[in-house]
Amino acid sequence: MIEPTRAAALAHLADFTPRMGRDYAAGRNADPGPGARTAVTELSPHIRHRLITEEEVVRACLARHSPTAALKFVQEMFWRTYWKGYLELRPQMWTDYKGWVARVDPAVAADAMAGRTGIACFDAWVAELKTQGYLHNHARMWFASIWIFTLRLPWVLGAEFFLAHLKDGDAASNTLSWRWVAGIQTPGRNYLARAENIARYTDGRFHPVGELDEHAAPLTEPGPPPPGMLPPADPAPTGRVALLLHEDDLSFWPSGCDVVGVGGLCFPAERSIFAASPVARDFTIGALADGLRGATARIGGEPVRLELEDVGAWARGLGVRDVVMPWSPVGWTANMLQGAELDGVRLHRVRREWDSVCWPQARAGFFGMAKKIPFLLERFRLTETTQGALPL
Repeated sequence: MIEPTRAAALAHLADFTPRMGRDYAAGRNADPGPGARTAVTELSPHIRHRLITEEEVVRACLARHSPTAALKFVQEMFWRTYWKGYLELRPQMWTDYKGWVARVDPAVAADAMAGRTGIACFDAWVAELKTQGYLHNHARMWFASIWIFTLRLPWVLGAEFFLAHLKDGDAASNTLSWRWVAGIQTPGRNYLARAENIARYTDGRFHPVGELDEHAAPLTEPGPPPPGMLPPADPAPTGRVALLLHEDDLSFWPSGCDVVGVGGLCFPAERSIFAASPVARDFTIGALADGLRGATARIGGEPVRLELEDVGAWARGLGVRDVVMPWSPVGWTANMLQGAELDGVRLHRVRREWDSVCWPQARAGFFGMAKKIPFLLERFRLTETTQGALPL
């Protein structure tokens, strides 16, 4: 369990960097279970809250490994960026998803959420999810497939269950990944969990022969809408400002202005109809506290965790009318901020260059974006410490 701090994330990143090359490519699909995983970083909660960023992780990888050896790890990092951009270009998908959630009865999934299905692997993953707030990516795919095609439960309830418990619960990655398993993100192509695959990649810990529906057809719900344009961000103002951090980006710092105070927001109760589990909630609050400490250390003073209705009075108390905030991507934080009354204080939503450049590439399938990864790496000068071009 890696503490929800930037220092702990950077230390673990340094420790894992030697394994980001061929070791990762060879072992990333295997899930030997909690406490035994050595081929994956388990840093997704820290990256999701941006205690460390995608750019920092990719830079560390390419500083150590050749482009060929690093290919699979770099692509997997860009999957996270891709999902964020995909939803940002199609915000209606999140609105529609939450509308579907409101129309289903959570009680139909009570046994599954309690780990009472009698499918040993699934029930074990429920327990791990609740106690650890984490599942291996391969286990998440198996879990979602069993939920949808074997247990015949609404996929949106499974997605909400994940959001309630995962420390790295994210509106884009979570929602779109469940759609992908269901066969509605890539219409007509679903993902089916198979007993032999589970046995192989769990090193025989589980082997649910005869317990799974391995021949189910994809769901027939509507596919994704066409992409729109990336919404414009605000330029960072000059002069004296307050910095308002939130759980989507906890290492952001604006340039060109004088930050005189740091505050923070998070809304863990808004992430799911099941609210947030203690594990997910405590990680989020701990990450926010660390992000606030790190930002405040640059200017002195005391960080402040705020309620949304207090932001205006807080800023005015600092003697400023301009509040700078990192971009809030599609999800519950953006929903809470939409239309917020800040008593005359101007809120400037500033987007990272990484997001402004990479998100518009998510207009179609991932592999269209993957072909552009070498150019994106060059754009961010991430290839300067290694030799050669990243293979397409």
